[in-house]
Amino acid sequence: MWGLLRIAVALLILAAIVAQASVTFGGAIDAHRDLGTTIVNFFSFFTILSNALSVIVLTVAGVWMLRERGSDAPEPRGLAVVLVSVSTYMIITGIVYNVLLRNIPLPQGTTVGWSNEVLHVVGPAFLLIDVIVRVRHRSLSWGALGVVVAFPIVWSVYTMIRGVLVTNPVTGEPWWYPYPFLNPNITPGGYAGVALYIVGIAVAILLVAGALLRWRRRPAAPRHERELVTGA
Repeated sequence: MWGLLRIAVALLILAAIVAQASVTFGGAIDAHRDLGTTIVNFFSFFTILSNALSVIVLTVAGVWMLRERGSDAPEPRGLAVVLVSVSTYMIITGIVYNVLLRNIPLPQGTTVGWSNEVLHVVGPAFLLIDVIVRVRHRSLSWGALGVVVAFPIVWSVYTMIRGVLVTNPVTGEPWWYPYPFLNPNITPGGYAGVALYIVGIAVAILLVAGALLRWRRRPAAPRHERELVTGA
């Protein structure tokens, strides 16, 4: 049952991404804005990338559970590492959005309400529950932290370099950043202020990833207890 639930949530997240992409790309076409830039901008959001990765990983994890039904063996190490990584990204996405971005007005007519909630609340909440339930989880060494932080580091460098090279297709400003707190032109303190946000989020990523790894290293619950929770 948990394998099917993983696949169902993956499909829901995919539908949310497609729904928002359709509105965003359609709006760019209608307004005669540069579609190529709009597409790259869309997939430059950490939220979109994290959710897209979760679609892939949840689908693979769900299919694996269905194929291995009846076995009590833990998941493959590679799958365990990417699950920890994606779970960390999604949990951070939920925290950052609800703490820093929840009260920022969204452009009317350009944001799909239900999609926004799925990407920022439902998806992260499910990945957190998936961690807590610990179905067939494999214990991992602390070395997995290096894999978890690799993607956010690359994304941060990419975002800050690209930001000054792209003209905002909506406002015409000679810069584009996916989130206000990464924009040195409006963040108090400029680049120093942005650096503080990046460091803060980096620390949060390490703390969340560390907590997930520590949770995985706890003794697994007896199989009959897991079955009561998951129906597996």
